[in-house]
Amino acid sequence: MKKYLIQFKPFLIFISTFFAAYIVLTLVYKLYLDTFDVNDVDGITNIVGKNVAQLMNVFHCDIKIYKSITDSWLEVWYNKHYSVRIVEGCNAVSVIILFISFVLAFSGKLKTTLSYILFGILFIYILNVVRIALLIVLLFYFPKYNHFLHGTFFPLIIYGSVFILWIVWVNKFSKYAK
Repeated sequence: MKKYLIQFKPFLIFISTFFAAYIVLTLVYKLYLDTFDVNDVDGITNIVGKNVAQLMNVFHCDIKIYKSITDSWLEVWYNKHYSVRIVEGCNAVSVIILFISFVLAFSGKLKTTLSYILFGILFIYILNVVRIALLIVLLFYFPKYNHFLHGTFFPLIIYGSVFILWIVWVNKFSKYAK
């Protein structure tokens, strides 16, 4: 048994670090969400909504984003039509938590690790804001592709980008990089 523990030590350290970081960050995020009333929109989702509106205003889009009167989401009105809603799950925090957990599990030097995590958070956040803006416009013009755009295409872009960030991290900056 000891032989296998020694043999699989790097894998076991990776798995335990990944899950520990993931669980801790998820619990911290849950505690943050619990500070909001059930019908309130959390602060991060509000900021995402504001950034989506700001981005679309740069391109002179007719965009209005309001807090739903009855529920905990943001209503998006594009070209004077109710288009989509932005819910807590749209703010990319769960993707960011996954990204951070992986980088920590393959950590490198402290400064490099923290710098890459900050870069990754910013990259994922900006990509997510662009994703939501594009989704609003595309769903306005192509509503029949809702399932494909929201359920397949844009998740593929987000998760594919995170996967590329992970590959870059492991091959260039982690303690396992050659």
